[in-house]
Amino acid sequence: MRLTHLIGVVGGVALLSATGFAAQQAGQRDQVLTGYKIVPAQVAATATNPAPAVPDVPTTSRARSRADAAVDPRWARRTAEAAGIPLPAMTAYARASVLAPRQCRIGWTTLAGIGWVESQHGTIGDRQLGDDGYSSEPILGPALDGGLYAAVPATRDSARWHGDRQWDHAIGPMQFIPSTWRTWQADGDGDGVADPNDIDDASLAAADYLCQSGDLMSSGTWSRSILSYNHSTDYVLNVYTAADTYSDRTG
Repeated sequence: MRLTHLIGVVGGVALLSATGFAAQQAGQRDQVLTGYKIVPAQVAATATNPAPAVPDVPTTSRARSRADAAVDPRWARRTAEAAGIPLPAMTAYARASVLAPRQCRIGWTTLAGIGWVESQHGTIGDRQLGDDGYSSEPILGPALDGGLYAAVPATRDSARWHGDRQWDHAIGPMQFIPSTWRTWQADGDGDGVADPNDIDDASLAAADYLCQSGDLMSSGTWSRSILSYNHSTDYVLNVYTAADTYSDRTG
């Protein structure tokens, strides 16, 4: 989640307040919907620091319920094919939608819209999304060095994710800044590990983050929640367009 300047927020939010419900139901025809750059050649394996020790997640009743939130494989396969989304991503979005706070009501299409805009569901730069939820190469955003994006200095802890000791980078298919991941990290597939590079974990963390805005089926909340993920009205419109397309394809 990157911080960019806010332009035309009032108009954009007013527009999407009336249409957010449709986007929730689960994308413009096939085209690249984002200009938010991911660095395709930069991978964690080239980092000067070792890969981070991913924290274990306590096996609480909530963690167990995540493992139990099975998605019907027939529905997932059929819907993934209709939407044009990799099956592991579809399963992750659907599971996160179910496991999000009940009062939130976030649709899988909203998460799919973000997943497309941020990383093309973990496949950007000719990557492949594996059945385990990991992309064939880690996904890192550009350096948050105060140029196109806000300056976010790296810490010793955050540098372990991306290898840059000076500036932070957004990481994983849902593009979490390490400090945000530290707060919202989640175990989406119930394996006892929270990793932003795993689309299962990243999707549930994104759902929890968005749900802090309230019920996404309520008027105005949907656009406000997406705006909190990335402070750009263009971003909100791109996510809405993607989510709406997935609704059309699978409706």
